[in-house]
Amino acid sequence: MARKNRHHTALTTLRWPLRLTQAGLAAERIVRAFWPVMTCVMLGLSALMLGIQDQIAIEAVWIGVVLLVLALLGFLIRGALKFRWPNRSEAIARLDETLPERPIGALLDTPAIGTDDEASLKLWQIHQARMADRAAQARAPKPDLSVTRADPFALRYVAMLALAIAVLFGSIWKVGSVAEMTPGAASAAAGPSWEGWVEPPRYTGLPTIYLNDITADGLTAPAGSQVTLRFYGQVGDLVLAETVSGRTGVVPSASDPHQKFTIAESGHIRIDGTGGRAWEVQATPDTIPQISIAGPAEAKPGGVMALTFAAQDDYAVTGGEVRVELDLNAVDRRHGLRIDPELRDPIVVGLPLPISGNRDSFVEEVIEDFSQHPWANLPVIFTLSATDAAGQTGMSEAVGSILPARHFFDPLAAAIAEQRRDLLWSRDNAGRVAQVLRAVSHRPDRIIKSHTVYLRLRTILRRLESFTAYGMTTTQQEEIAQAMWDLAVRLEDGDAADALERMRQAQERLSQAMKNGASDAEIAELMQELRDATQDYLRQLSRQAQQQNQDGQSPGQQPDENALQMTQDDLQQMMDRIQELMEQGRMAEAEQALQELQELMENMRVTQGQGQDGQSPGQQAMEGLADTLREQQGLSDQAFRDLQEQFNPDARSGESQGNEGRNGGLGRGESHEGQGQGRGEGSANENGSSGSQPGADGEGSTGPGSEQGLADRQQALRQELQRQENGLPGAGTPEGEDARDALGRAGEAMDKAEDALRQDNLADAIDQQAQAMEALREGMRSLGEAMANEQQPGQGARDGAQQAQNRDPLGRNSSSRGGALNGEDNMLRGADVYRRARDLLEEIRRRSGDSSRSETERSYLQRLLDRF
Repeated sequence: MARKNRHHTALTTLRWPLRLTQAGLAAERIVRAFWPVMTCVMLGLSALMLGIQDQIAIEAVWIGVVLLVLALLGFLIRGALKFRWPNRSEAIARLDETLPERPIGALLDTPAIGTDDEASLKLWQIHQARMADRAAQARAPKPDLSVTRADPFALRYVAMLALAIAVLFGSIWKVGSVAEMTPGAASAAAGPSWEGWVEPPRYTGLPTIYLNDITADGLTAPAGSQVTLRFYGQVGDLVLAETVSGRTGVVPSASDPHQKFTIAESGHIRIDGTGGRAWEVQATPDTIPQISIAGPAEAKPGGVMALTFAAQDDYAVTGGEVRVELDLNAVDRRHGLRIDPELRDPIVVGLPLPISGNRDSFVEEVIEDFSQHPWANLPVIFTLSATDAAGQTGMSEAVGSILPARHFFDPLAAAIAEQRRDLLWSRDNAGRVAQVLRAVSHRPDRIIKSHTVYLRLRTILRRLESFTAYGMTTTQQEEIAQAMWDLAVRLEDGDAADALERMRQAQERLSQAMKNGASDAEIAELMQELRDATQDYLRQLSRQAQQQNQDGQSPGQQPDENALQMTQDDLQQMMDRIQELMEQGRMAEAEQALQELQELMENMRVTQGQGQDGQSPGQQAMEGLADTLREQQGLSDQAFRDLQEQFNPDARSGESQGNEGRNGGLGRGESHEGQGQGRGEGSANENGSSGSQPGADGEGSTGPGSEQGLADRQQALRQELQRQENGLPGAGTPEGEDARDALGRAGEAMDKAEDALRQDNLADAIDQQAQAMEALREGMRSLGEAMANEQQPGQGARDGAQQAQNRDPLGRNSSSRGGALNGEDNMLRGADVYRRARDLLEEIRRRSGDSSRSETERSYLQRLLDRF
């Protein structure tokens, strides 16, 4: 009796865990016994919901139904024979397995011996109490419903997937269509005897309409929507009548079980017969997209055209284009434009579309550079078109305007650009263009400052005359036009003096426009030209200062302590103030402010570093490398001139003492704009007499050294570089080792250039010399970094003055030897932090656009710009 009481108490405590465990066991056995039945049910139901019975013959449907019923009966009988309901003992055993030391079995157990021993009984009672505590923590285990071993091909998951697809894309109403397939069932079938859907075009984003759910008589749908109807029952019981498709010709029978047509216009749809219905359909037409030019075509910095447009559509604009045609009636037919132009295809540019957001209504800009097109700065007609997803195209009104492009302010560059336009206008202008270019180059000493520019102009002239004599082809026309464009750009983007002259001209034109009462649009355009010219002037000053610092040049003048230093924001504020005064009509004040701006820009100076006195070994090494670089540049220029004379002996260089180095002279080791004399005299005239300036035919006295003489000079320069490399400071530092590696590469390139010169291979020699110069520049940069790292604070007033003087026109520390920015500027606080950040960002932009820097450095700077 005591044993039964203990059993009853233990099982009463575990009543709910035992029940749940027993239910779990039952679920496991049901799933394992009847999973084939559930699989067959899901497969059959999914097939009916997807309407497969409507797509195949009725005989195949009934065969499938019979097979499915037989399979269900077989699997039900098999499952019933296999299934056995779990009893209480099995549930207790399953629950006890989940507990450590099986406490439930211990509670139901009795001692085999020692029942008369009081100590043994007390020990047994303690054991029973401990097992009772553990049994109280019992929790029903999760049932194991896996039938992987019985279903190795996972057929049950295939059935579940099919049922999910049927629920999403099918209909439960289709299941009843099987009953209608029985003889005489059509009249007795319950529910709908037809089904219908209206599917709007996908690009509209509208949902599908189920016609069985539309009880009202009215129906609104977009034009182009597809209507699908299915009739169930005997053929002819239901008949379709519609006036929305506009179908003509051969039309399917109105009593066909499957009807499909497209809504093209408003009308009605009617199903005649038992359970039929009718709708008045209002077809919503897809409107043609609208597009218009939202502003005049403007020229952005660099001659890039910006054309603002607005586009809208009821759904979305999917594409479009800009069509530009020459407005021949508006062209000023003078000079080279008097003859009829060659036929050219219109310019067609794709419309930019928003990357994100809706495309039903937006405003965007077409940004393209047409500066090199023959129609640049000529009257054109803009026509825009927009296309929607339906294939409809909307056109804008034709708008006449000048095709914005780059303007050339240098007189010679403007003349060459104009002749290039005339040549592209028609090849019949080739003779006239050649005459104008010959006239321009007749007295080059008056208008052409660079000997290299003169040689390039004469080369273009001779090739033009040669092509004209034998009939110029389209390819030759494009070749000459490209060469003329490159020359005009080189003339326009000249040195700081040219940039200053362009800025003065822009200021003069703006001042004259204010005096003449020009329109707001003209003043805004001239103001933008002034901004561009000012920015170009500042870039040229900064580039010139950097070049002088890298080449180790000393202008020989002391920096002015009162030299004007301005930030780019200050200049921007001054020009904004001028534009604001002009917009307010205060022209007198605006003109006075413009005059002040001109004086400030002309008084701006580039501060220089200290001279030769007190130079450190690193500075002396930098000066020596700069001299070597200049001499190598001179040798390369001389080799290039000799190469030109090999292909064109008549185009002689025309030497003079004032035209040396990279500008096309004797190659005495001068820099591009240098006027002093280097150490590599070459074959220059020792008595100092100058050759005559080149005349109209490019003739003048030349004295180029032979290739053997150039090879000897190249050998001497290589020996000098080796001597400098042996005494290079910065040994043991990473920067110093980088400088030595760079100079070693320069020496190897010089050796190869010497060998090429001795073999009369000028082209290969020029390539090797270019590599040597690039390696020299890298070595100088690495040496500058080593010098900056070795410099310690507190080196005296001279270093402080040197640091204060090494600033560019915007007041930024340029570090003459490539060193890092240092000093108290790095400790700025407050508003100066933001000013300094803007200055640094501008400096990064400038350096990223410097083609003389290595590709690795420019890529790194571009990544900085992308990040910040």
